[in-house]
Amino acid sequence: MEIGECCSTHLIDGDGVFNVPGVENFMKAVNLGECGLSYAVVSIMGPQSSGKSTLLNYLFSTNFKEMDAFRGRSQTTKGIWLAKCVGIDPCTLVMDLEGTDGRERGEDDTAFEKQSALFALAVSDIVLINLWCHDIGREQAANKPLLKTVFQVMMRLFSPRKTTLLFVIRDKTKTPLENLEPVLREDIKKIWDSVPKPEAHKETPLSEFFNVEVVALSSYEEKEELFKEQVASLRQRFFHSIAPGGLAGDRRAVVPASGFSFSAQEIWKIIKENKDLDLPAHKVMVATVRCEEIANEKLAHLSDNEDWLQLQEAVQSGLVPGFGRKLSLILDACLSEYDMEATYFDEGVRSAKRQQLELKVLHLVHPAYQSMLGHLRSRTLDNFKEAFDKALEKGERFAVAARVCIQSSMSVFDEGRADAAIKQASWDSSRVRDKLRRDIDAHVASVRAAKLSELNALYEGQLNAALAEPVEALLDAAGSDTWPAIKKLLKRETESALSGFSSSLSGFEIDQTTMEKMLASLEDYARNVVETKAREEAARVLIRMKERFSTLFSHDSDSMPRVWTGKEDIRAITKTARSASLKLLSVMAAIRLDDKNDKIETILSVALAESANGNVTDRSIISSDPLASSTWEEVSLTKTLISPVQCKSLWRQFKAETEYTVTQAISAQEAHKRNNNGLPPPWAMLAIAVLGFNEFMTLLRNPLYLFIIFIVYLLAKALWTQLDISGEFRNGTLPGLLSLSTKFLPTIMNLLKRLADEGQKPTASDPQRNPALESRSFKNSTYSDSTSDTSSQINPALESASFKNGTTDSNSKTDASSNITSFENGVEYSSRSR
Repeated sequence: MEIGECCSTHLIDGDGVFNVPGVENFMKAVNLGECGLSYAVVSIMGPQSSGKSTLLNYLFSTNFKEMDAFRGRSQTTKGIWLAKCVGIDPCTLVMDLEGTDGRERGEDDTAFEKQSALFALAVSDIVLINLWCHDIGREQAANKPLLKTVFQVMMRLFSPRKTTLLFVIRDKTKTPLENLEPVLREDIKKIWDSVPKPEAHKETPLSEFFNVEVVALSSYEEKEELFKEQVASLRQRFFHSIAPGGLAGDRRAVVPASGFSFSAQEIWKIIKENKDLDLPAHKVMVATVRCEEIANEKLAHLSDNEDWLQLQEAVQSGLVPGFGRKLSLILDACLSEYDMEATYFDEGVRSAKRQQLELKVLHLVHPAYQSMLGHLRSRTLDNFKEAFDKALEKGERFAVAARVCIQSSMSVFDEGRADAAIKQASWDSSRVRDKLRRDIDAHVASVRAAKLSELNALYEGQLNAALAEPVEALLDAAGSDTWPAIKKLLKRETESALSGFSSSLSGFEIDQTTMEKMLASLEDYARNVVETKAREEAARVLIRMKERFSTLFSHDSDSMPRVWTGKEDIRAITKTARSASLKLLSVMAAIRLDDKNDKIETILSVALAESANGNVTDRSIISSDPLASSTWEEVSLTKTLISPVQCKSLWRQFKAETEYTVTQAISAQEAHKRNNNGLPPPWAMLAIAVLGFNEFMTLLRNPLYLFIIFIVYLLAKALWTQLDISGEFRNGTLPGLLSLSTKFLPTIMNLLKRLADEGQKPTASDPQRNPALESRSFKNSTYSDSTSDTSSQINPALESASFKNGTTDSNSKTDASSNITSFENGVEYSSRSR
């Protein structure tokens, strides 16, 4: 209920139930939580219907319910009411207690009176005791039970605070206050002495617990105006009541205003449970609860803080410049608000709860800090990779570039983590820094491995290019100096590559052992290139032998193709060519990169060439076959390319495949001798003249036949070209005939039409040629085919062979060489241009 600016609420009802929602709403309405310790609590006790509510309403401008005098004396205030004083500084709360000695509760129901009295003493700074003037000095007056109740419950306070007891004498008579006050004080002292006290307070004077003040007021009903003046004068004493020397007591157990509701509720709960009040412990308990509530409230406010939410969202996306400063300001504001609201509570409790709040706040923001460090680490790592790559692209030495970039990146990271740090916490970011350093070192190691691999591949490629083809050419030549030349080439190129590789490795600052291993590996690679190429060539040795034989057998010393005219010594030529091929086989039999000598060439010469030529007449000289073995003497198995047994097999195959070439040469030589005379026999010439005399004479007598034959020839040639008869029969006889049957008539009509069109055109100075004539071909034309087999050589003997009456010789082919020769009416087509 509100009247003007006053606000009141039922604090405790008549049944002793604490009105928690009402008190909370009351505190919000009067903004009590903002007062801190700058507030005072005043309560009033006294007999029922003694004008307590009336006094409070005039004294503090409250709106407590007053007794209606026309209805008789009865209980007006039930339980305890709470209101805020109007116009008094500091904020003053007034509690109107239910009157004592009321007939409604009866003589025996005094429990609530004692409970409310104890509650008022525990909560209030000033307690007004309303007394009738005519009861002062009486032994059985109404104030005696009231004072006994006050003093008895005071003993239940474990550590009572010093409270001001302001005795208000109502309906003052003509007796001066100076005479009434000593009597009242004496009565109070007697009551205090008669009250049972604990052993610790047997001799404790009343002044140790109470400040006793006395004031007298005239009758409200008889002297209302004077009553109001006296009340207004008394009202002034409540201004600045909590200041030093003010009306309030020592306020040792005062609770901050924000904890008033909880403190009052807990005190009433303890009183209802009939327990002794430990005010210091109660103060700590209230401080604990309220500081906990304030801390939770501030933590909730921080969780919903717009600045914090924006900062949290921003740090999830990437780096936030000034992160530590921004977060520190947000945390400072949160903790400062807690300090401001909890400043009046117990210092120990306040500090402990602040530490807990700080831990919770730091726990809340720590993931954002970790995210910030994570982004900083990722960004620093990316920047390092970019800077490192650029440094290497500029040609800086690898180790120097890595060292400079690492130092720069770690400095940037240290600056970034210093910017991200907050002053409220000393979080250790060394683990993130160590992780960054490990990532950087891993990247450097990866790039180093890639660069070294690339560098190694580069020099291996150079060695491969410098050795593979030259070694192949040297092995193809297969002379006595082949392997010395290969060794010299290998040594020169290896030394050059090792020198360049060593110079390149110096920029990586790797240890000597690793460098020696890499150089040795490159040297082994160079040797392996030669050995691999030698093994490849050894696998093709038979082809090489046949090529060499064919070259030497089919060409003379001037590299001109041989013409087998009958004067050549085919046996000597064959022996020379086979000896050269045997030399090639001996060179390819083993790898000779070391300085060791072997007898492979001698063994092969004795076992194959000489024995094959019949030079060894006494077979008993050869006690055993030197080629009946899988290894060579003085040659290790790893260096063996062609074993003795394989050499024997290859030579046998070589001889078999080249035998036909020799046979062809001999045949060509004989054919040349037979065909020296190219004219037909005389009897053939005589027979032709006799049998063709009549036809010859007919043609001479009728030249028109010659013209008709010529015209028929031209038409046939044109039809042959237009119908592409040779192409049609390429797929078979029946398909060719079917195709020609469909094309013959349209082609004849098209040809006749073109002839007619040509006849109608005016004669030009340069007439076009007849297409049929353009396609003419003569049998005496000579064509050369450009294709040839790489391993074949043309037998010159076949090129000089001649045949009579347009006869053709069949093509001859062998595995060693391929000779393709075709003839048409005595004209030769060769696979090689002459």
